[in-house]
Amino acid sequence: MVGVDISGRHEEDGEYLMVAAAVHARVDSTRIRSVEGMGFAAAREGPTLDATLELVATAVGDLPTPPDGPIVAERGEFYEEPAERVGLSFRPEFKYVESVGERETVQAAHHAAYAARDLLL
Repeated sequence: MVGVDISGRHEEDGEYLMVAAAVHARVDSTRIRSVEGMGFAAAREGPTLDATLELVATAVGDLPTPPDGPIVAERGEFYEEPAERVGLSFRPEFKYVESVGERETVQAAHHAAYAARDLLL
């Protein structure tokens, strides 16, 4: 599965710098077993749904190997849009967090996106 997160969806000094991280991990229901790779993408446009979808798709595309499981995010990442709507932008599938292991992977992506954004500022 791939956990995704975006850092920087707020304006600072009249500009945006959004950074998405995708963490490809093997998980069980309660924890991360291994991290298979990470992908990143950055954009300076405002945080619209389309911009967010494109940014995350680019980060997932930056992974060393294509994911074989779902792409997972917190509901707020895509403005509470239904998973079916968001899923049109991703393959193999998209869903919102359901298990502790998925939540841990999204949390790892959160830390990676935040750290990468700090490096770019």
